[in-house]
Amino acid sequence: MIPSDAKVFVIDDDQAFAASLARLLASAGVSVETFGSAREFLARAVAEGPACAVVDLRMPEVGGLELQDELGRSARKLPVIFVSGAGEISESVKAMRKGAIDFLTKPLDEAHLFEAIERGLASDRREREERARRADARQRLARLTRRETQVCHLVAQGLLNKQVAAELGLSEPTVKAHRQQVMAKLQVDSVAALVRLVDLAKD
Repeated sequence: MIPSDAKVFVIDDDQAFAASLARLLASAGVSVETFGSAREFLARAVAEGPACAVVDLRMPEVGGLELQDELGRSARKLPVIFVSGAGEISESVKAMRKGAIDFLTKPLDEAHLFEAIERGLASDRREREERARRADARQRLARLTRRETQVCHLVAQGLLNKQVAAELGLSEPTVKAHRQQVMAKLQVDSVAALVRLVDLAKD
């Protein structure tokens, strides 16, 4: 089932194929936007909700694999489904190794296409949720003072209060007070939760 807030981007220099694919997706209630080149897509595409891209492997100037690399380097990291008339094994292997959702050959099997799109959208939703969790973790950590940050990271490394005190040249009661502030500001109730939050913020 494709979510109502999802969008599928079709990037293909074959305008007739792109238009045909857009009609197919729209007939199934899918929000779709077409682009005639990778550069046009990179300059204009915006998705508020979950999204994926159906990308032609062979395009002039910037090919499908190059677009996949560009997306991998960007903050978007949009899931990619490749389509190709040639279906060369070596290129499909490269695409899949780089994280492509699927590699389909023209003419497309509609059931396979929709199944791949569903997987791509689910993958993007998971990635968006993970990005949101990372952003939340970083926002929480940003509430800490410099000293609280030092205490936080030492506690996350497994140091006891007395070890943190020795490391920072503080008294143990002072460290305990900072630690309580850290836990309150980060809204965590255990060292394990603190460690998970710190690790999440690093990704």
